[in-house]
Amino acid sequence: MDLFNKTSNPAFTNHFFGGKSASQKTMTVTGIFIKSMLSITIIVIISIGMWKLHATGAPIKWYSLGGMLAAIIISIVISVRQHWAHILVPMYAIAKGFFLGAMTVYAHAQFPNLPYQAIGITIITFIVMLVLYQTRIIVVTKKLRSVIITAAASIFVIYIISWILSFFGIKVFIWGTSWPAIIFNILAAIFASLSLLLDFDYIERHKNKSPKYKEWLATWGLLVTLVWLYMEVLRLMRKLAIKF
Repeated sequence: MDLFNKTSNPAFTNHFFGGKSASQKTMTVTGIFIKSMLSITIIVIISIGMWKLHATGAPIKWYSLGGMLAAIIISIVISVRQHWAHILVPMYAIAKGFFLGAMTVYAHAQFPNLPYQAIGITIITFIVMLVLYQTRIIVVTKKLRSVIITAAASIFVIYIISWILSFFGIKVFIWGTSWPAIIFNILAAIFASLSLLLDFDYIERHKNKSPKYKEWLATWGLLVTLVWLYMEVLRLMRKLAIKF
């Protein structure tokens, strides 16, 4: 089924990578790495700016909300206008910088150094998953792919529904510090980690084949997964800190 050829990451789909390239230049791992580092640098710089802004006493709540909404809109535009990716992906990084910067500031204010630990865990997880994939300790099969896709999609649907319900004053259990909320966060973090395997697999199967400009799309895909993983780790650590 075509579903099995897709990942839970919207950037890695046949819509983006299907067909042969008419250009001699093709997508390379080096190109994706450089663009990913550039995007992460943008996120870090914006996040630092948010920290300094918060230090002056300025409210940053709207930066967080604006960054999240902007990232969603930009993602939708990228999905239908892939040739604009070289412009939209840096914009996505800027939007995520505002969102992550604000979330990180709030977490640090409540539990100092917690964000640094979350960043460290995210980096270690990325490296571990890359090693597991490269050594084929974990092989990405159709069955594994379908399980990860189904679980990731379900998690996102739950988040969207709970976010909508929050506007009506209905608080869903996933935002609390109860054991069900903690277990949900653990499962979300696990499947965010496993989604990296799908990203690695798709990049490997399409490197040196897809057009050069699609390196930006692959970069966007990795950013989506890494940001998701970091946020899940940060939420989980915060809940555990409050609980214990």
